Amino acid sequence: MADEKENVEVEETPTPEAQAPEAAAEEAAPEAEATEAAAPEAAAEEAAPEAEVETPEAEAPEAEPAAEAAPAAEAAPAPAAAPAEPAVLLSPKERKAAIKTKKAAKVGQRGETSPEDRQAERDALRLKKAAERRAGRAHARSKWKAGAHERTATPPREHETGTQKTRQGVVVSDKADKTITVRIDVSRRHRKYHKIVRTSNTLHAHDESNDAHIGDTVVVLESRPLSRLKRWRLVEVVERAK
Repeated sequence: MADEKENVEVEETPTPEAQAPEAAAEEAAPEAEATEAAAPEAAAEEAAPEAEVETPEAEAPEAEPAAEAAPAAEAAPAPAAAPAEPAVLLSPKERKAAIKTKKAAKVGQRGETSPEDRQAERDALRLKKAAERRAGRAHARSKWKAGAHERTATPPREHETGTQKTRQGVVVSDKADKTITVRIDVSRRHRKYHKIVRTSNTLHAHDESNDAHIGDTVVVLESRPLSRLKRWRLVEVVERAK
């Protein structure tokens, strides 16, 4: 039991090494407080003369740029006008929609009107246009009358006899009375391919004496319509068929 009490007393008794840091901390506390109190005062004293010296130097350069900026602002050119926006190309459907929107806006501004009022507006517009047309016609008539003496009468056109066409061909039929069928052969050169192109057409001619027969070469002359198909007349037989 005695040994245990001695051990307890030894553990509770503080050693000199443990007391040393505590004493050092207590001695350092008042010195730190004094240093902290003196630090702001010293900093304020050091900053005061520096501020007094630097203040005029800081103000001087600021005034000069301000003075230089004034003429520069006066001499600066005016900003260029904003470029005009390019015209927007609308499709036919969009244009129709825009026109309908404008008409609807006009109707909305005018307010709702009765059918009688709308009909009266249409009648008034018709009368206005009719008056404008009458005035235009009267002006044109007066202008035409004023210049009538300057115009000369056009002489009547005399009847001119045209040159009748002649064709030479071969008789291919003489069955009808006083009528022959003549084949006209045509040879021409093709414009693009330059080859000879041969074509033919038939016409009906009047033969009063039934002189021409199949295979004869004849000359026919253009004439007035003699029947539904005959527009030609036999002139002569150039060559008889063999």
